Amino acid sequence: MQTSRARTGSNGTGAGTGRQWARADATRQALLTAALEVFADRGYADAGIAEIVERSGISVGSLYHHYGGKAGLYLALWEELSAEQERSAAEAVAAARAVGERAPIALFIAGARAYLRVCWERREAARLFHGGEGPSGFSLMRRTRARQWVGQNTKLLRGVAGTGRPEQVLSLVLTTVIGEAGREIALADDEADANEIIEEVCRILIRLAG
Repeated sequence: MQTSRARTGSNGTGAGTGRQWARADATRQALLTAALEVFADRGYADAGIAEIVERSGISVGSLYHHYGGKAGLYLALWEELSAEQERSAAEAVAAARAVGERAPIALFIAGARAYLRVCWERREAARLFHGGEGPSGFSLMRRTRARQWVGQNTKLLRGVAGTGRPEQVLSLVLTTVIGEAGREIALADDEADANEIIEEVCRILIRLAG
């Protein structure tokens, strides 16, 4: 019993804190789900806080507490999608390395395929962000993230085009192809169509890399 009290507190504060965190997570998820629906239906500019609150069933005070307003919701959705894409790509590269793959382009393709797969699985969000709309400063954030992405891919591709400028240009070209392909995959008619686009994009990436 002493161990239990030490872990949770004499008044069960540990369990209480856990429940509070769970409620907060549920609140945030409800707001994000509703915001994605409204942004998809109305576009960012025409989306209204009142409709997001109504769809989520969460108070407007909670919305401002967790996200600070419409822009915060939009950016949180973008960060969530970007993190999932990056995590999926990194896991795919790690899995390829774990079975002995060492060729830089093969590792790159493994990551690209996983990234593009998320574009289909999270197509509603991907469509939203490929549309180019968003709050003030969003375009700059996207460009900054894109430069970071190119930098990561340049490191992964080291050895394909040597080092220096040619390698950086190759990474820029391949990364741009993936980004544009993500838009088409998110707009695909069905999963079979999306998979066909993904595989064709991977073949194109291999040809471009020589």
